[in-house]
Amino acid sequence: MTKKTNIAEIARLAGVSTATVSYVINDVDKVSEKTRERVRQIMAELDYIPSINARSLSNGQTKLIGVTLPLIAPSDTTGTLLETNPFFAEYLGEIHKVIASYGYDILLSGIQVKGKYKNWIQSRGLDGIILLGSYPPDIYEEVKTLNIPTVLTDVYESYANDFHSVNTDDAEGSYLATKHLISLGHKKIGFVGGSIKESPIHNNRYLGYGKAMIEANLKINNDWVFETLTTFEGGVTLAQRLMKEKVDLTALVVDADIVALGMMKTCQDAGKKIPDELSIVGFDDIQAASFTSPGLTTIRQYISKKGELAANLIMKDILANTRTTESKMVKAKLIVRGSTKAMI
Repeated sequence: MTKKTNIAEIARLAGVSTATVSYVINDVDKVSEKTRERVRQIMAELDYIPSINARSLSNGQTKLIGVTLPLIAPSDTTGTLLETNPFFAEYLGEIHKVIASYGYDILLSGIQVKGKYKNWIQSRGLDGIILLGSYPPDIYEEVKTLNIPTVLTDVYESYANDFHSVNTDDAEGSYLATKHLISLGHKKIGFVGGSIKESPIHNNRYLGYGKAMIEANLKINNDWVFETLTTFEGGVTLAQRLMKEKVDLTALVVDADIVALGMMKTCQDAGKKIPDELSIVGFDDIQAASFTSPGLTTIRQYISKKGELAANLIMKDILANTRTTESKMVKAKLIVRGSTKAMI
């Protein structure tokens, strides 16, 4: 077995101290350019790659950013979220793109058990964390005690003021979706969301729907407000129920594309024509929204932009070794495709 190269061996071959090798590895400006080049040449010849652990012991940084996704159902894992909802992959992809440009990497996790999150952060020596979605208040209290750069995405509670935050104007987006349907002559418009009472995101989107309905003097019928899991299967199950119960609606505002796509497919498989018999507007504008037939009319919340903003906020604090708080609001935009149609 080949013996693993260490900095003592590199120092011996370069004729310098181990401290000098450490300075080169960590880009400390205490070494002449000539010595730096000699050490790097020997490292290259020996195919030596400094370990993250060694670097973190020297400079106190692991160059790792923790990214946390919301685990809602007991069966949820970060893997299943990435597999079942393209929103998360798009969001994470942009975060990784930005932080990788600074030589950092991401470590992915979810939260389900109180107390374990703080341990996860500390045991891995994370330089900063980005949390997507809402969690119990004690999670944020744990994070505050760590005093590391932190960004919250899609969090509206008051404790978000203690951290950087990046949000979409969810109420405005849902308002635009509902106004679009009203402009097409629809009056029997339903709303589909997640847990409206428990989730500020779903609640804000419901409020936007309600505002547009009230402005148009249209009645909000509680029998036309539906909750389901924010998954493709959640959309399938709800569409089956609505068709079975023959709910008298001409249009739906659905507050997540993945649910809207599940509903569209189920309706079409059963012979219900979209948009001739039912107009549907989604929310997110995931890539799949433009791949379906018809394409899904939706609210674009600029998922990649939110990931980019979150990554830049956390890197700014890390590089400046500061703890600041900024709030970024991303405007939503109506994207009209083929899943909505004017009433005749």
